[in-house]
Amino acid sequence: MSTQLKTIEPLPVTSVASAPALDRFCSVARTVEILSDAWSFLVLREAFFRTRRFEGFQSVLRLPRNTLVQRLNRLTELGLLQKSSYSAGSTRFEYRFTSKGLDLFPVMLAMLTFGDTWLRGDKEPPLQLVHTACGKPFSPVVTCSACGEPIDAHDVQYRNGPGAGSCPRPTDRKRSRRPSDAQVLERVRPCSVARTLQIIGDRWTFLVVREMFFGVRRFDEFQANLGIASNILTDRLQRLTDHGIVAKRAYQLRPERFEYRFTDKGRDLYGSMLVMMHWGDRWLADGRPPLLMRHRKCQHDFHAQIACSECHEPIQARQVDYQMRYVLEPDA
Repeated sequence: MSTQLKTIEPLPVTSVASAPALDRFCSVARTVEILSDAWSFLVLREAFFRTRRFEGFQSVLRLPRNTLVQRLNRLTELGLLQKSSYSAGSTRFEYRFTSKGLDLFPVMLAMLTFGDTWLRGDKEPPLQLVHTACGKPFSPVVTCSACGEPIDAHDVQYRNGPGAGSCPRPTDRKRSRRPSDAQVLERVRPCSVARTLQIIGDRWTFLVVREMFFGVRRFDEFQANLGIASNILTDRLQRLTDHGIVAKRAYQLRPERFEYRFTDKGRDLYGSMLVMMHWGDRWLADGRPPLLMRHRKCQHDFHAQIACSECHEPIQARQVDYQMRYVLEPDA
């Protein structure tokens, strides 16, 4: 993809010794920041399963009350959920999606598709989705908003948008945390979205994947672009290799040096990235998207959307039902 990104202005090159330097403005990164908190993700997931009340979240997720209160308050402050009393004069509340929160549904579907395709092992996907608009079971497909055709990474051209630019990179150490443990993210339910987040759900892993879609291949290039410590970069590249997202090959023998390239599995993350970008552009970029995209096949600017594999119409959150292929524990 590096040949498609010549219209993107590179960040100023700094030595690793002088890092931290600059972070590229990125709508995907802003979206990942919200979803990468394990407890917030679990609350959002249960809300999409139509859980509305505090007791409902707690019975399914079994979180300490203080933790659940904190996450519900945070998601409300972010404008993803809104709370209202059950009835006039009631001191108990229910939590429902705002338009901003409901618009995360395509992001969830994109990550679900990746998890169903690559991370389910020998088991069936946990959910069978049904598009109520056409009445058929379906698989989500990432398509072009202009022509409706499926999106392939090689068919997309980029240029800087009105929100392009960079800012000083924060120095807080929380950003180097590892992805959440699988047993936490799949608490109570088997979940393809959670499995996808285990791969791209921490900031550094996501940034490495993003730079690879921008054509970065080599260790020193990642360091120069991200200002990442060598031990953290080594860890994240090894994790991506172990997960089968990237493959490494030697380009120099003495001393031995490697470059990293996507496998087919890794390239299939592209759709999830584009859908997250659209949500971040719409809700977190103040009307100034950092990147604009053009679809080579139809020669139109576009954003990624999720469509039904059967009727090919864009998916609306309230037009999707599901059948569980698993059984919840009785007390959930």
